[in-house]
Amino acid sequence: MKHDPIIKYDDKILITGAAGFIGAKVVERLLARGFRNLRCLVRPSSNTKRLEAVISSHRESGQISMMKGNLLSRDDCSAAVRDVLLIYHLAAGTGTESVPDAFMNSVVTTRNLLDATVQQKHVKRFVNISSFTVYTNKHKPRRNVLDESCPIEEHPALRHDAYCYAKVKQDEVVTAYGREQQIPFVLVRPGVVYGPGRKGIPGRVGLGTFGIFLHFGGPNTVPLTFVDNCADAIALAGLTPGIDGEVFNIVDDDLPTSRQILRLYKKDVRWFRSIYVPRLVGYLFYYLWEKYSNWSEGQLPPVYNRRSWQAYWKKTSYTNEKLKSLLGWRAMISTAEGLRRYFESCGERGNSCSK
Repeated sequence: MKHDPIIKYDDKILITGAAGFIGAKVVERLLARGFRNLRCLVRPSSNTKRLEAVISSHRESGQISMMKGNLLSRDDCSAAVRDVLLIYHLAAGTGTESVPDAFMNSVVTTRNLLDATVQQKHVKRFVNISSFTVYTNKHKPRRNVLDESCPIEEHPALRHDAYCYAKVKQDEVVTAYGREQQIPFVLVRPGVVYGPGRKGIPGRVGLGTFGIFLHFGGPNTVPLTFVDNCADAIALAGLTPGIDGEVFNIVDDDLPTSRQILRLYKKDVRWFRSIYVPRLVGYLFYYLWEKYSNWSEGQLPPVYNRRSWQAYWKKTSYTNEKLKSLLGWRAMISTAEGLRRYFESCGERGNSCSK
């Protein structure tokens, strides 16, 4: 770290969503950095094998507890934050739910946790894990570069993406509590998190919805971050002094294009048929789908629309300058090595890591 952490190494830290793909790695990175008093909150229904493996390999490191609870329960929230000085909030909806379910599992849960944090009074920082999905990707101050200064979706419901809607509202809740209740907070927005344990080609490469893979990405840069790199950045966002109220985007160095990822996947995992969709054709597809959906009063759900095209397929470049300058973060795993490990894990699991 560039500076001494804001807490002591034996102060209690809460990690919600600790059994998840990123959460278990955050636990691992905190332990690697010497923090010994961790409370890992998991849903009662969670698969905890990944987290149990991390805890088992660090049993001599200190007091690591796994607590089962539901953030919809205010009592569970109060129990989770008791005696905690630092909170990493990774628990959220999966992105596959309806808007009401996503709102409940990302926004209502976050509000409950923040209410408990207000009562706790001495929490030194609340780190909320957001997402690139909250950006509109329009009217960027630095031309094609998407960074922390870029505008957020003002009307996320019009994107017709439950995950986007919930994440925008979740960020708003955290910011409001920071302003009105003086809770020190940091927002962290990972790009496309990948690595062993994840399935399929990243969504920003294309769509396999229609029976054949439509390669929309082409020459677009994909904002990848290997799960270990992402988890280390999240850990630093909680520990680094002097950054309250800041937003950090997480992407790795040497980002590949969509075309490069597709080519490597076909070479190293399995070949399948795909069709490249040029940018103009892709935009027309999304435009016509949106128009027909509106004309037919929802006969087709409006999931493909111009707002989502702007967010996912508009030519964009990415930066991790702020992450490096304020947090002193450096990628642990190069993109080339990360992709090698990821595709190797896909191959080991047969074709379950499919398009």
